[in-house]
Amino acid sequence: MKAFELLELEKFPQPEPVNLDYPVLLCHGLGALGSILKKSLLHDVCTLYRLHCIKAVAPNIVPYAQISVRAQAWAELVPSVLELFNTDRLHIVAHSMAGLDIRYMIHQHELSESVISLTTVASPHRGSSLTGLTLNAPDSFKKSVIEIANWFGNNVYPEMPSDMLGALEQLSPEFVESEFNPNVPNHVDVVYQSVISAAGKGTDRDISKLLIPFNTYMYDREGQNDGYVGKESAKWGEVIGETALSHLEQINVNLSSKRKPEWQELWLNVAKSLGKVEDNLND
Repeated sequence: MKAFELLELEKFPQPEPVNLDYPVLLCHGLGALGSILKKSLLHDVCTLYRLHCIKAVAPNIVPYAQISVRAQAWAELVPSVLELFNTDRLHIVAHSMAGLDIRYMIHQHELSESVISLTTVASPHRGSSLTGLTLNAPDSFKKSVIEIANWFGNNVYPEMPSDMLGALEQLSPEFVESEFNPNVPNHVDVVYQSVISAAGKGTDRDISKLLIPFNTYMYDREGQNDGYVGKESAKWGEVIGETALSHLEQINVNLSSKRKPEWQELWLNVAKSLGKVEDNLND
């Protein structure tokens, strides 16, 4: 290595631009604990997108509620996002439960003309067996968990009452498979695609010690998973990618610096896939 090679300047040191014609609405999943550390669960993803010249927003809605309630909240935000970017259409990228919210929103609120595509990342399209840990627990334990979650949700987002029990019931495999999926079909004018994930048991990727009990519980019932959502459950539409990041790492919670490039690659690949969607629209 020649002297001072590490000090040489790159010609174009700025982040690579990702050129999209339409903006991206980033929709977060269940919970708000991560928001203690940042402005929204997907704020880091939104900031990453803006660094790469992508028009994006990552708003907050009620953290614990049934799918229909959360879908209504997202639907009410869509006109504001369209106005913000002076456009008539947008892409939606949804993490975890938000994937179900947006599927319901597109179907129930007739927003297909405004939504070009829905890309879900680790969304429980066939439910999550993890809900059984609370729903099947002794009543006293279940009541405590639900009361704590609702108290927290009502404090961080007082605009709408939290309903942790309702959310968990609608994330159960039984509800999603027998009630939700049969009654919430895809819209023919919207592109649906997904990213799946798996870490921990059954893979060659270690998972956070905090998630090992969840990961093991789910593996025994669904096989490979990311600690919250099963790999097979996350499939919806065209599968455009797979990550070995855990459910929390995907939203930059408990993410090591070593895995930060992998996190960036995940979300930038999602954004680049939207460019391909737009290319197909123009063909």
